[in-house]
Amino acid sequence: MKNIICLLALTLSIAFNANATNDESAKTGTISGKITDAETNESLPYVNIVIKNAANEILTGGITDDQGEFEIKKIPLGQNIVEVQFIGFKTEARTINFTKDDAVHSIGTVALIVDAAQLDEVEIVAEVSTVVQKIDRKVINVGKDLTAAGTTASELLNNVQSVSVDSQTGQISLRGNENVRILVDGKPTNVSAAQLLQQIPSTSIKQVELITNPSAKYNPEGMSGIINIVLHKSANQGFNGTVNTGVTQGENTRFNGSLDMNYKTGKVNFFANYGHNNGKNDNYGYVHREDNNSLQEFDFEMDNKSNVLKAGADVYLNEKNTFSFYTTQNQFDSDNSGTQKITDDGTLVIDGFNTAVSDTKNASYNFNYKLDFEKEGHNIEFDASIANFKGPEDAENGDYLNPDDVFNNYVANIDNKRESHLYNLDYTNPLTETSKLEIGLEVRGSHSENFQTTTQHEFVLDDNGDRIPDPANPGEYLTQVTPDSSFDYVRDIYSGYVNYMQQWDKLTMQIGARLEQYEIVGTFNKGETQTVEDQIFSIYPSAFFTYNPSEKNQFQVSYSRRVDRPSLQQINPIREWSTPRITSVGNPALNPQFTDSYELNYTRQLEKGSVTFGTFYRQVHDNITRILNVDPLDEDKVLLSFTNTDSNSRYGFEASFNYAVTTWWRANASADLYVQNETGTANGDELEVTNNAFNARVSNNFTLNKDLRLQMFAMYRGGGQSIQFKTDPMWMINLGASYNVLKGKGTLTFRVNDIFQGMKFKFESENPYPSAGQFNWESRTAYLGFNYRFGGGKNKERRRKNRDDNESQGGGGFL
Repeated sequence: MKNIICLLALTLSIAFNANATNDESAKTGTISGKITDAETNESLPYVNIVIKNAANEILTGGITDDQGEFEIKKIPLGQNIVEVQFIGFKTEARTINFTKDDAVHSIGTVALIVDAAQLDEVEIVAEVSTVVQKIDRKVINVGKDLTAAGTTASELLNNVQSVSVDSQTGQISLRGNENVRILVDGKPTNVSAAQLLQQIPSTSIKQVELITNPSAKYNPEGMSGIINIVLHKSANQGFNGTVNTGVTQGENTRFNGSLDMNYKTGKVNFFANYGHNNGKNDNYGYVHREDNNSLQEFDFEMDNKSNVLKAGADVYLNEKNTFSFYTTQNQFDSDNSGTQKITDDGTLVIDGFNTAVSDTKNASYNFNYKLDFEKEGHNIEFDASIANFKGPEDAENGDYLNPDDVFNNYVANIDNKRESHLYNLDYTNPLTETSKLEIGLEVRGSHSENFQTTTQHEFVLDDNGDRIPDPANPGEYLTQVTPDSSFDYVRDIYSGYVNYMQQWDKLTMQIGARLEQYEIVGTFNKGETQTVEDQIFSIYPSAFFTYNPSEKNQFQVSYSRRVDRPSLQQINPIREWSTPRITSVGNPALNPQFTDSYELNYTRQLEKGSVTFGTFYRQVHDNITRILNVDPLDEDKVLLSFTNTDSNSRYGFEASFNYAVTTWWRANASADLYVQNETGTANGDELEVTNNAFNARVSNNFTLNKDLRLQMFAMYRGGGQSIQFKTDPMWMINLGASYNVLKGKGTLTFRVNDIFQGMKFKFESENPYPSAGQFNWESRTAYLGFNYRFGGGKNKERRRKNRDDNESQGGGGFL
């Protein structure tokens, strides 16, 4: 319900200067008041206040704040009607005469009465996504955006400001940086970010939270911040539900569907969400090396099926004691195949194929208990989370042209297992009306196991790492059967934090520090055993200062220290075959990288929207970067690994606008510019580069009548440059429409994405070899979907620590 009301008041502007057309010198009126629930006497936030003239034409309006209060200025003089509108309640109206001598009015407290006739028509999801700027994060309330319907989380996030998802690798970045931490419902997962985003249907997502400069209350991992994906869970009285289904047509046909259900009775709220995606995706491309006129051509087909179930219950024992439990069950089946053809000077030398079949299961179990004391806001909370992951995979690679070449033909059977646990205790105490103390303790641990059986041969090397000639076959080298490989990786983190908040009139300060002990033990085995151990104690301070000179202006400056620790993939020293010309290997000697992050943001509330400007600066120490070198075992191959480089700096600027251009046209836009200075070493060469990246998005939503809506979305992602690669820009334009049916309970949706096929990954490089390439995927697609809402009930969700908002629980509790 809240999202719908925000939709009526928040929209965006590419025509920001339209606000300047208001005649500031004209005499206008002001109205204020407070809105409550007549049954519970609780304040109602996000209630729509509409001002109409005597001809019933809308003049202006606004929404109530978190305390249910509102104030609307610049109301034209004359006799006007003030309507209070909130779905599920009867509309209240007041006729007020604004005159030159009597221009300021208050309607006092208005208690809204439930309208039973509306309860079975409650909208669960808004038509258009809205952005709410909170003290430490941006919250994107995901609506039925037509360019997101029927997709995965990966595609949905590509439409979120400041976020980019590499369509080739699935790697996510925030503000142009891939060192970002991904959470689901405030919890870390055992699944890699790239795989996770492909598994979650977009219709299962309620909110996306961007926390670009987290405080000490939050886990310090992720240099560019945190992206928290919040899945649906409602808390309406009675039974409510939503069904989504659709089909996407590109080069292949894909299907999606989801079901949201909620039943609240007495002191228990049951909820469940199920999402399903299945279908094939094609991906193809090439890489051309100019020095030896070598051409690699790739063609991949990915056949994926995902099922995600989230179910649980909230139990309200009494006014002071609440506990919740829920589980998320995720099954992802993948059957991928591909071909790679390599020609040298026009001669076909490799005609290869590869297959990979996996059946992964990821399950998490969460329990939360909260005790509220007598003083409002004074509470203690305990949270526990246990997760496990199993991902067996069977992979095969071969060469049709050279079927007996043992170096290009192998079969691998891989068994992946991961377990993790998190225990957290949070204590919050409002010391006075203007100060608050937060203290928390946390224990996190994880255990990863991988065992791989490979049928292949590899070269025998001497003490210098050189191949040993085969005396029985001149010109050949000795080989041996590749031994099985395995690793066992244990990580434990013990931490505690303290945050103190103090408010003075228009200025609010929050300072804190997080202390953390980090311990790892890794054992890698492939014929011989390598062990990696590390113990690091760190302190992560943070400081936030927010200044509100008026109701419509907010300034914020913040600082935090963060860390990015090497992942398992980055430190695993076991060589892995990637393509016929690329081999990947980790670096056990990698050190963590630490970041000092500074931000400055300004938000201005407009009469019909808002505008936000921001800038940031980051100093990165021991930067972790991906590097490509000539493979010492074969100069025609490339070795992919990771290394620490010198410290570097990154800074950027952001701007976002939302504006109601007219009553039927809503628009929003955002743009950002990032600059990154990076140094590194590749093949013995010292390299330095300055990367400039510009990105922009604009979305226009047109309401033709109460049932028919149109949307146009455009995005431009600027090219970039690292110490080894330069990439070209990408862009896309999407069009869509939606039509309400079945008396407003159903919605038909149609859209076309990337109409002009501007989304393609094109790159060039001079190191380690002069090369250029391009990869394409099914970016131009058509989608037809149907949404149906059933059940009814008034939203009376209790104010508790809500994991769907992650306000009080976020930092020490779940992050």
